Amino acid sequence: MANGEQTVQDARYAPPQAHVADVDAASDGPLLATRWQRFGALLIDGALAFASFWVAGKLLPWDPWAVDPNMTMWTPTPVASIAVGLGAFVLLHGYLLVKRGQTVGKFALGIRITRPDGSLASWGRVLGLRYLLGYVATILPVLGQVYGLVDCLTIFRSNRRCLHDVVADTIVVKA
Repeated sequence: MANGEQTVQDARYAPPQAHVADVDAASDGPLLATRWQRFGALLIDGALAFASFWVAGKLLPWDPWAVDPNMTMWTPTPVASIAVGLGAFVLLHGYLLVKRGQTVGKFALGIRITRPDGSLASWGRVLGLRYLLGYVATILPVLGQVYGLVDCLTIFRSNRRCLHDVVADTIVVKA
């Protein structure tokens, strides 16, 4: 066998010589917020809600921390409690949500809610589908807990969308 023949045969098993450039992940669409950013925003929003209810309990004759001893985890939540909670949420976050797609926590961490095409989501989509549906689901004794668990766990998919994001057709991106 000639030296040239051996080289041609061995070349069949050689790796390809084509240049392959890495694809920039940011070119595929908006830059998604990290799970930690979303969790941090949730903690900030929760602390703000806690503080506002604490202040309301000190200034008003209403006690937001009163516990009904007859209620268990399986008892439906009264609609009035959900209405108060939703009203407080809208007072704290409504303006930022409608104008910028952000809660106070999302604003503090530089992330916002948008549609998948990058446009600002409508107030009905954000407040109605994204938040109100979750509040209403908590009325149902078992389904509310299941919805909450599934909603939280779906963030671990590759697209980082929670169940409420899918229902409202929104994403959370870096602002």
